[in-house]
Amino acid sequence: MKNITVLGAGIMGHGVAQLFAQAGYKVRIQARREISLKKAKDLITESLKIMVEKEMLTEDKMDQTMANIHYTTDLHEAIQDTDFILESIPEVLETKLDTYDIIESVVSENTIIASNTSTFPLKELTQRAKHPERFIITHYFNPPQLVPIVEIAKFEKTDENVVKVTYDLMKEIGKSSVVLKKEITGFIVNRVQVAMLREAFHLIEQGVCTAEDIDIAIKGSMGFKWAFCGPLESQDLAGLQTTQAMVHNIEQDLSNTREVPAFLKEMVERGEHGIRSNKGFYKYNDNGAQVIYTRDDNFLNLLKLIQDSEAKKEETAATTK
Repeated sequence: MKNITVLGAGIMGHGVAQLFAQAGYKVRIQARREISLKKAKDLITESLKIMVEKEMLTEDKMDQTMANIHYTTDLHEAIQDTDFILESIPEVLETKLDTYDIIESVVSENTIIASNTSTFPLKELTQRAKHPERFIITHYFNPPQLVPIVEIAKFEKTDENVVKVTYDLMKEIGKSSVVLKKEITGFIVNRVQVAMLREAFHLIEQGVCTAEDIDIAIKGSMGFKWAFCGPLESQDLAGLQTTQAMVHNIEQDLSNTREVPAFLKEMVERGEHGIRSNKGFYKYNDNGAQVIYTRDDNFLNLLKLIQDSEAKKEETAATTK
């Protein structure tokens, strides 16, 4: 693996391009509009500057990372002689299929084609593919340059060597990966997230608490613990007899609705889309710029803490051998 192509320069695309470039790969990032590429370059530059300020990156490394990225609006240029393609274009199936048609007419049979989608299964993505065995899903989380996990999804036609190469590649760019044993809608994280959101929405509808109350409660409990101790490990530490009793006592009262809550539909219909409209569950003045900056600053602090913790574990393991 030497050359990486990222298709799409949006929130996910520019962050993934940054990841690969930081790891020393030559990266081409492609978008249809020059303005999208300029914004992507500005965001990557700002992200790297913050990492330099936090001493997580040297200025030389920042310059090298920027030099590793080539920006283009030409799809054919972007995919020439590439080894790995990450597709992060809008979630429109026909657009993706048309893009794959072009890709497969240009690249070699050994080029791996990965999608960042969590919407479409590989069976749909590969319905017109000449070589479906080289398709895979690498699902990153926003912001991808900071959130450590990647979900890897395959299907029955995916070549196992493609899975291994992709897994190793994610490790090289600093990601922890989970490989799903079978494809399922929403994968792992979004399924758990939607289950939690369903109950959070239910509590709001029932007048139990406000959106702010839920955020405060979760950030100060599960949000505090889960960065270092996942939900199932937490139950081991608490004692599974306690977990059994808790589940037995509460699960019958949990929401099992299959509908999007009415209040959420109404918010969307009113144009309350969150930071993009300066109003969602909260109000914003700057399309969330300050909130995003604070979030990313905190994420970088946490990422640095996690990296330091992992380094200490490796040191300890090495000295005890």
